[in-house]
Amino acid sequence: MTDIDLAYANGAFIPGADTYPIRWAAEAEAFRTTRGFRAQLGLAYGPGARQWLDLFMPEGTPRGLMVFIHGGYWMSFGPRDWSQLAQGALDRGWACALPGYTLAPEARISTMTTEIGRAIARAAQDVAGPIALTGHSAGGHLSARMACADAPLPPEVAARIARVVPISPLSDLRPLMATAMNATLHLDAAEAAAESPALLPRRAGSQVTVWVGGAERPAFLDQAHWLADVWACPCHVAPRLHHFNVIEDLARPDSVLVETLLGGL
Repeated sequence: MTDIDLAYANGAFIPGADTYPIRWAAEAEAFRTTRGFRAQLGLAYGPGARQWLDLFMPEGTPRGLMVFIHGGYWMSFGPRDWSQLAQGALDRGWACALPGYTLAPEARISTMTTEIGRAIARAAQDVAGPIALTGHSAGGHLSARMACADAPLPPEVAARIARVVPISPLSDLRPLMATAMNATLHLDAAEAAAESPALLPRRAGSQVTVWVGGAERPAFLDQAHWLADVWACPCHVAPRLHHFNVIEDLARPDSVLVETLLGGL
């Protein structure tokens, strides 16, 4: 493994890393079984096999829509690996959408950006009020792309986006062209530049806080700070958390992460 591959390798540096996906999937399935009619599963936003989203509704009228975009280096996982992360938003009276998107190599990252814009627009049809976006790793990248001035969102949807909190985002894609994963991603210089939030202007008026774990790989700390520096927005470094557990506070309504995402909206 080359130095650049090691820089972006997470599991190799997290004790018990192989147990996390198993636990996430089990917790997500258990969560879905408790939601009953408030779980609207598999809502299509396009004809593709992964162009659907799950929408979880709170009791009563939602205060707004929270969207969580999953990670996996644009190559793996799906929204139903993370259903339990909707709990924090639901407990605060927010609806929560978890969209899927076509993975590489079947799709390029630019296509995934377009799909996420369509998914958010689809969920926004069913839930009124403000929209708060978050996502993790590759999903952190995609959530940050929705805060860019050129985000593929209908103007009326973009106007509703009140806050974006990218978690451990990949904000500058150019280093990834030198990694082994680029054999699957097929990034070239033009796409890396066009799809890197750290190289793009933020949409006027968008509130952004970048979030990253203090125990993450240095490359991910760098990626988070690059975006925060360029966009002149806060970067919260969560003490002691690594790349796999940094998202778990989304399930707790009183966590600093959920307060940062939804507080005051």
